[in-house]
Amino acid sequence: MTALDADGALALELDRAHVFHSWSAQGALQPLVVAGASGCEVALADGRTLLDFSSQLVNTNIGHQHPRVTAAIAEQAGRLATVAPSHAVLPRGRAAEAILRHAPASFSKVFFTNGGADANENAIRMARLVTGRDKVLSAYRSYHGNTGAAVVATGDWRRVPNEYARGHVHHFGPYLYRSEFWATTPEEECERALRHLARVVEAEGPGSIAAILLETVPGTAGVLVPPPGYLAGVRAIADRHGILLVLDEVMAGFGRTGSWFAFEQHDVVPDLVTFAKGVNSGYVPAGGVLMSDAVARAFDDRVYPGGLTYSGHPLAMAAVVATIEAMEDEKVVENAARIGAEVLAPGLAALADAHPSVGEVRGTGVFWALELVTSRATREPVGPAAMGAVKAGLLDRGLLPFVQDNRIHVVPPCVVTDAQVARALAAYDAVLSELDATL
Repeated sequence: MTALDADGALALELDRAHVFHSWSAQGALQPLVVAGASGCEVALADGRTLLDFSSQLVNTNIGHQHPRVTAAIAEQAGRLATVAPSHAVLPRGRAAEAILRHAPASFSKVFFTNGGADANENAIRMARLVTGRDKVLSAYRSYHGNTGAAVVATGDWRRVPNEYARGHVHHFGPYLYRSEFWATTPEEECERALRHLARVVEAEGPGSIAAILLETVPGTAGVLVPPPGYLAGVRAIADRHGILLVLDEVMAGFGRTGSWFAFEQHDVVPDLVTFAKGVNSGYVPAGGVLMSDAVARAFDDRVYPGGLTYSGHPLAMAAVVATIEAMEDEKVVENAARIGAEVLAPGLAALADAHPSVGEVRGTGVFWALELVTSRATREPVGPAAMGAVKAGLLDRGLLPFVQDNRIHVVPPCVVTDAQVARALAAYDAVLSELDATL
């Protein structure tokens, strides 16, 4: 390992002495020490520069240190650094207006939160209050955040040690590569997944269910783009029983899938939309709930029993406005769509053709996954030790990866260039060749 500079050494010393890291056993951690970043690159304190194909936690959609966003934060800090959410201030109104420019016509209100988890918390609360029902259905392959109801709505292992919230029921969503429904085509997977969901609704009692909460494209669970017709089918089930449809766009929204919201690609309009991450690329923490007019009107003469000290924080709101305006002016969402269709899709398909360890490639926009297997015949997932070697190999080749379970998630900022994708594909190719040799 290259020696750290003085600030980097101090940063690591203080981190290991005093910082408690999420989702980790603390004793053996050796975090990368980051000194700075720009665009799609991250500078480490040991002098290396890495191409960021993780977008950190799949949130720096506009890239690092975009000058319009950092300038907007600085300007707002000089004018009004903080204010209670009960007051009206221009950056909050402008942020809501900017977000709503890209929402369906039936939406005109935004409730701001500090991030994605509390966005989902509040969407669940709204659905329960509006319907007068309690249960929330969500998928086993999902992640909705690490707060009380959001983590229990989550389907993966992180739910299990945290199951303190009530009224949560899980079901299996579509995932053709590892189908729970013995499906062999996208059409079969869609039809059978919808039948399964309909049966869960019937078995739980439709009159007890407030909401179906889904990630439009499950992200951490594997970039599981739903088959055509699935989300429209979920919408129909919800409508049939007076259930609200809540789409979690925390990871998928604001350009990640090549459109402003992922649900635009699936011919569906939800009742509530949760967002965070890409709305301002995490420069200042922000999230929120987009409320359909029907939901918002329910609180015209009824107190909404929820709030946050930093709801609509001025610095975060200034960052939202600057991010969305920059993305509009610079055609960032269009770039994500083009990169996905013309560069990543063929490039990743070529990797799959060349490497038997790649079981499946799936994705859209700048939201892709390579699922790695020890055998294409058995589809046995590559194990943790081999995935650790994959991650280390990519870092050695100058790429900051997003590695999850037996997958490489290919999730660069939406501003990524063709040349940067070519560099990443070369790194993936080299590391997959090493993995193939061990299988």
